[in-house]
Amino acid sequence: MSRQEKVQEEIRKEISAIIQHEINDPRLGFVTITGVEVSKDLRYAKIFYSVLGQEADAKRTKEALDSAIGFIRATLAERIQLRFACEIVFKRDVSIQYGHRIEEIINQIKQQDAQKKEKGNEY
Repeated sequence: MSRQEKVQEEIRKEISAIIQHEINDPRLGFVTITGVEVSKDLRYAKIFYSVLGQEADAKRTKEALDSAIGFIRATLAERIQLRFACEIVFKRDVSIQYGHRIEEIINQIKQQDAQKKEKGNEY
């Protein structure tokens, strides 16, 4: 595991803990930090998150995260000893929702196939 990968994993753990235990913003929904991408010089980090709920919940959560960036960045800098405090940006990870949608479509197709087979056996 490279240093960059170790830093990414440590940032993911710490930001998850900060969001869960230290931010008391009512706009913050059920958030999961799904991944972190850090630049090679470790100065910039994209934090990927997913939100359980509707689109409105995701929008409020994004607003809450963006308003807490300064606090999160300062707290992260205290906990992770790096030469520079990372500039962070939050990006919504929609891959989980995309996966759920694909699963729904597959289930619909299976139901349609089962119905066609039942109709074919009736004659």
